[in-house]
Amino acid sequence: MRGPTVTGGFTAGAGVGTVLVEVTVERLGLDGTTKSPVVILKEDEGDRALPIWIGPGEASAIHMQMSNISVGRPLTHDLLVSTILELGGTLARVVITRVQQNTYYAELHLTVGDRSVTVDARPSDSIAVALRTGSPIFADEDLLDRVRMEMLDGEDTPAEPFDLTGSGTEAALEGEEELRGMTPSELQKYLKKLNPEDFGRFKP
Repeated sequence: MRGPTVTGGFTAGAGVGTVLVEVTVERLGLDGTTKSPVVILKEDEGDRALPIWIGPGEASAIHMQMSNISVGRPLTHDLLVSTILELGGTLARVVITRVQQNTYYAELHLTVGDRSVTVDARPSDSIAVALRTGSPIFADEDLLDRVRMEMLDGEDTPAEPFDLTGSGTEAALEGEEELRGMTPSELQKYLKKLNPEDFGRFKP
């Protein structure tokens, strides 16, 4: 498996001609229109953002990690992390690779001994695992540019949580605070009421 070549803030090697940009989780909020959970990734050295509508379970897992909430028994993403570590592996990075037919794709890049292993995964699961291991998250630069152009053109523009300049609407801010203020059990009950058919254009 070909490993990446890292130069400055960019990573090459995930594919021929591919340039990867490191991103971080900017926030977890609610789509102001559909009230669906959305995780927003933002590039470290720039203003491009990548919004991904996610499922209730993954939203809960990301919320708990961002809020430093621990549970008595390991949940699914905790179990995956423990399994990787027990097998002597590490999660080198997560890569959000592409969007195809309105569905995002991602990869877990694992190192096990002297082997590099790439595993296909959903972005929402990948982000939840990356947060638990402190592993870097990268996104394909072409994907960031594509989403940015669609947002500027007004095509399927998501609700204001994606305004990263701090000038989001009150509804968007209330949605984010609503998530932040919930206990794990309250969040689970809230997310279970959401209809997956109401999720935005890009699926988790």
